[in-house]
Amino acid sequence: MSDLLTHDEYKALAEGLTPASTSFVDGSFRAAQSGATFDSINPATGKRLAKVAACDAADVDYAVEKARMAFDDGRWRCLHPSARKDVLIKLAKLIKRNRHELAVMESVDSGKPIRDCATIDLPETINTIIWHAEAVDKLYDQTAPAGEDAMGMIVREPIGVVGAVLPWNFPLLMMAWKIAPALAAGCSVIVKPAEQTSLTALRIAELAMEAGVPRGVLNVITGDGPKTGAPLGLHPDVDMVSFTGSTETGRLFLKYAAESNLKKIVLECGGKNPAIVMDDAEDLDLVAEHVVNGAFWNMGENCSATSRLIVHEAIKDDLMRHILAHAKEWHMGDPLDPKNHLGCMIDSEHFGKVASYLDTSENGNNIVTLCGGKAADGYVEPTIFDQVTSASRLAKEEIFGPVLGVMTVTSIDEAIALANDTDYGLAASVYTTNVKQAMRAARAIRAGTVTVNCYGEGDATTPFGGYKQSGFGGRDNGIHAHDQYCEVKTIWIDLTDRAASDAVN
Repeated sequence: MSDLLTHDEYKALAEGLTPASTSFVDGSFRAAQSGATFDSINPATGKRLAKVAACDAADVDYAVEKARMAFDDGRWRCLHPSARKDVLIKLAKLIKRNRHELAVMESVDSGKPIRDCATIDLPETINTIIWHAEAVDKLYDQTAPAGEDAMGMIVREPIGVVGAVLPWNFPLLMMAWKIAPALAAGCSVIVKPAEQTSLTALRIAELAMEAGVPRGVLNVITGDGPKTGAPLGLHPDVDMVSFTGSTETGRLFLKYAAESNLKKIVLECGGKNPAIVMDDAEDLDLVAEHVVNGAFWNMGENCSATSRLIVHEAIKDDLMRHILAHAKEWHMGDPLDPKNHLGCMIDSEHFGKVASYLDTSENGNNIVTLCGGKAADGYVEPTIFDQVTSASRLAKEEIFGPVLGVMTVTSIDEAIALANDTDYGLAASVYTTNVKQAMRAARAIRAGTVTVNCYGEGDATTPFGGYKQSGFGGRDNGIHAHDQYCEVKTIWIDLTDRAASDAVN
């Protein structure tokens, strides 16, 4: 919180923003070839921030051509690893120097609370880039146990031209999750930000050029899914696409790969994440703090949000008392006011979707509203429903809003069964003092990340991704992220001494 400015200072920064609004390809800003634009709207005020270039297949073709040229001539991939590291660290320093501008730009473009942008998203973005930069010259290849007559080398090479398709809920951080390991590996990257949140991606590309990333290596094309995202997914000269977003759109990228060049696809998609609280959990006030944070952080517009609370009946009443007390601390209002924990939904369409879940008549006859339940003008109150059944929409569908459904159990087996009763498998939490029970649950829950006695996603060192319909093809973060931007090659060298062999014979 120490890096936060005042509400007035943030408003002044917002009024002075002059964001770039055209695509960034081959080291310079370019309007769409068609001249088409779309409006970037501040969801909290309804005011236009910029008219952004609406790129189409022709712009994608141009970006891919320049990215391929940059990759093939080796201007980036052939640099010594330490040289790439130095450039990425300089980029991280430039982001830090411009952090207040970027935080405000992120907030007004997405409706995210400035306190999160300034104290979570920007620091994590910087840390992610530094972590992957430092890994560049510390990753070793391997040799195989090939015996005396041969040498088998297993080496990694950059995969080529990468399409990075971003979501609107964490524009800066998800960009870092993708470009940091991809650039560290030596790839050329084409970033396609969500059309709702294009501004910070363009600014990062500009800073990357200032840091020394060569022309054509990091490009940003703006536009919507059908006209910009689909041509990128279908392009025969794109070697890989890393996508974060809805499961529905993720399926399309698998289809695009099948219909084009069988490019590698990595998907990080939706979640319906449970928090299990057993009767031996200690410090229920701290548990409640974690559960509330997991449910309401980033307005619930988070693929790893805790949307299902599975609680043992013996401690339910006590836990809910603490949860409701913490929920009252989550203030909603102007995203640029650092006192507010909750901003507004990303746009009117998503607001309508989330608001529809507040109608208890559609969720089940016995649903009880414990707090919240109201929505207006793009804002949704933090809401908790009790007596949610496994058949309810609240238990089955990804809401992507600040809505928590409570379910009651009598045993760990029942809790695990409920946790796994979903098409998703991204994240889960288990609260218990019984180590064996915690490990049993962590192993049994089919999710990519399981936290014990806390809510979280790990950190830059740990892989993040999901099971089932939450993910496919790879993981973000950690060394595993580097692997997905590389091809693995075997080089087999025959060391047999033919002359010596002939002499013996």
